[in-house]
Amino acid sequence: MESGDSNIVVHVISVLFNMSWQIFWPLAFGLILSSFIRHLLPVDTVVKHLGKTDAKSLTFTTILGMVSSSCSYAAASLSHTLLAKKATLANAMAFLVSSTNLIAEMFIVLVALMGWTFLWGEVIGGLILIVTAGFLFSRFYPKDVEQELRQHLENAEPAKHAHSDCGMDMSSMKHETSDCGMDMSYMKHEDSDCGMDMSTMKHDHSMHHHMDMPAQEETGLMSKITKSAGFFQMDLAMIGKEILIGVVVSSILIALVPQEGWKALFISNDVGLPTWLHSLLDVIIGIFVAMIAYVCSVGNLILAAALWHGGISFGGVIGFILADVLTIPMMGVYKKYYGKRPTKWMVGLLFLSILFTGLCVDAIFNGFGWVSADQTVRTLNQSGFGMNMTTVMNLIFIPLSIWYYRLGKKANAGMGMSM
Repeated sequence: MESGDSNIVVHVISVLFNMSWQIFWPLAFGLILSSFIRHLLPVDTVVKHLGKTDAKSLTFTTILGMVSSSCSYAAASLSHTLLAKKATLANAMAFLVSSTNLIAEMFIVLVALMGWTFLWGEVIGGLILIVTAGFLFSRFYPKDVEQELRQHLENAEPAKHAHSDCGMDMSSMKHETSDCGMDMSYMKHEDSDCGMDMSTMKHDHSMHHHMDMPAQEETGLMSKITKSAGFFQMDLAMIGKEILIGVVVSSILIALVPQEGWKALFISNDVGLPTWLHSLLDVIIGIFVAMIAYVCSVGNLILAAALWHGGISFGGVIGFILADVLTIPMMGVYKKYYGKRPTKWMVGLLFLSILFTGLCVDAIFNGFGWVSADQTVRTLNQSGFGMNMTTVMNLIFIPLSIWYYRLGKKANAGMGMSM
């Protein structure tokens, strides 16, 4: 291998390692929190607040999202959980948006990297997107397609009142369907879209005993932690490959595409297009760049800075950041969760919502003169090392997530659900 090629490989590996280091703790935290919410969140609580779409439910959903996951994949898992627990589709999508774009750690990195103007652009954009998505999904998502989505969720549940969400309360395991990728070929009903090999599961009574323990028997915190850990382990088994692919793609793009390469994507102001059309094209380009790159909330901000340096509009940057819910790996997760046709409508309405939001933010900030072409973008410490928040949180979450994963794997193996 020539020296130049060797340097490129080393650079890509370095970016990959640094990005993994930066996003590890929010990803682990989001998935761990998701596992606890699955196990502990009562159905009637969700139905009470999220069973209909209105200003109160969207506010509740936004707040719930802000205090939960900061990773797109973990947020998708939680929004799936909310849908399985009978939340409306509009509320679930609002949660997905707030959980990936209105969280504290993202705000901190955004201010450090791109300044306060982009922070307020993200906050205002996130709120506009939540309202827009709530409106579009409640009014324009076809009823027959939503029924198909609900049927897909119900087919993944046991016959009575159970909820199977990669380990969510699987009470009354009589119809052994699953949405977790389980191969339940040994069991009565062989419906599955999740991937876990359950051919060794010879005694479904055993799984019923472990996954449907009555609430009054759940004595002690460790019992709840163990069950929740099982959900965490199954989530990683289902979407771990998508996450890995996403991190690798993003690292390659950041490492190999120079600033001039990004500029080639955008239309110069010298072309003389109307302002609205130039903004529209930039937002569309920003969304499509996000779709082919890994943009898991916090991790996408480095690439957003590269786009801004490359000449994309302010609205284009916001559109790119908000489109972390539309990456190709994320769409693969939606397809596993909801089915093909419901996913197409979901992606289409999210695309329109983000496009509208990017245009609104661009018009607002440029109209009031809050952003200029030479808006300062600071340099983020690429290494991510040193005694900072990322290091401290990783020192906590790396051993915690390893222990939690092993606990979940042991629990699932004991129930005949080992991966």
